[in-house]
Amino acid sequence: MQAKAVARTVRIAPRKARLVIDLIRGKQVGEAVAILRHTPKAASPIIEKVLKSAVANAEHNYDMDVNNLVITEAYVDEGPTLKRFRPRAMGRASAINKRTSHITIVVSEKKEG
Repeated sequence: MQAKAVARTVRIAPRKARLVIDLIRGKQVGEAVAILRHTPKAASPIIEKVLKSAVANAEHNYDMDVNNLVITEAYVDEGPTLKRFRPRAMGRASAINKRTSHITIVVSEKKEG
């Protein structure tokens, strides 16, 4: 049985969020939360929130034991890009892409034994 949580269109670049998501993939939930709390990246609190949501879904919807949960899948996909422009010299403008992310975390119960 698997429970998942998805945060869509989060205002952080996928490249930056992937650095943090790679740290917790395959870990137990308690260990993953501890890692996220001590990681000084902007994506950490966002990913922690998604992880807590996945744990709550597992507990509430599927009656899973929170202490046995493991992160089986964790990935970041690219969301829609907000296109902005910055004025430059001599009347020109240059594009700025404000990238967004779709963050997905899947948890499941660890096999006993």
